[in-house]
Amino acid sequence: MSGHSKFANIKHKKEKNDAAKGKVFTIIGREIAVAVKEGGPDPANNFKLATVIAKAKANNMPNDTIERGIKKAAGDVGNVTYEFVTYEGYGPNGIAIIVDALTDNKNRTAANVRSAFTKGQGNVGTPGCVSFMFDKKGQIIIDREECDLNGDDLMMTALDAGAEDFSEEEDSFEVLTDPDSFEEVRAALEKAGIPMLSAEVTMIPQNYVSLTDETAVKNLQKTLDLLEEDDDVQAVYHNWDE
Repeated sequence: MSGHSKFANIKHKKEKNDAAKGKVFTIIGREIAVAVKEGGPDPANNFKLATVIAKAKANNMPNDTIERGIKKAAGDVGNVTYEFVTYEGYGPNGIAIIVDALTDNKNRTAANVRSAFTKGQGNVGTPGCVSFMFDKKGQIIIDREECDLNGDDLMMTALDAGAEDFSEEEDSFEVLTDPDSFEEVRAALEKAGIPMLSAEVTMIPQNYVSLTDETAVKNLQKTLDLLEEDDDVQAVYHNWDE
């Protein structure tokens, strides 16, 4: 997704009601629990936890809520039953869709994901059927209005920290990193006092597909809405050029 449309989507999601924010916090809380179970409660020694904390901060989750989640997970490690699962499939006109979920019941989640695809006239495919069309990258979006640095200075700060690429849009700046360098770059920008609208490791399409048929657009939107509403779904990636 281009920096601009990604920026617009993030702004739109952050302006949704408190219920939507509550779902984001629930999603991140589950990710914290799994990260602590896998690597311990110290983000300095747990890259996955550090990445989730960065995501939490970018979504304005209060620090005390983050710390409570880590402490609760650390004392509850044996009871964490969530596991990550990924689904891949196609929406109308061959739109590629990847769904990341975190679930304690894979049968329930699989049925819900399949239903969302079916209701939008799409279908779930086999593992790997569309993921080759995406690149896994660390992505940091910065609101131009919130950033005191100009584009050139911000670019140099990001590249010096280890970023792979930097782009400017009308409303925003986008920093891309190798997934392994993401936390180092994010921490450097945070230390430099640069506010980040979003900071996460994500899947970025190599190419985008436009939809001109109104029915196809409605069907795809139906699938995406149903997936976004599912409590087990952590993230949805697609190559639709909105």
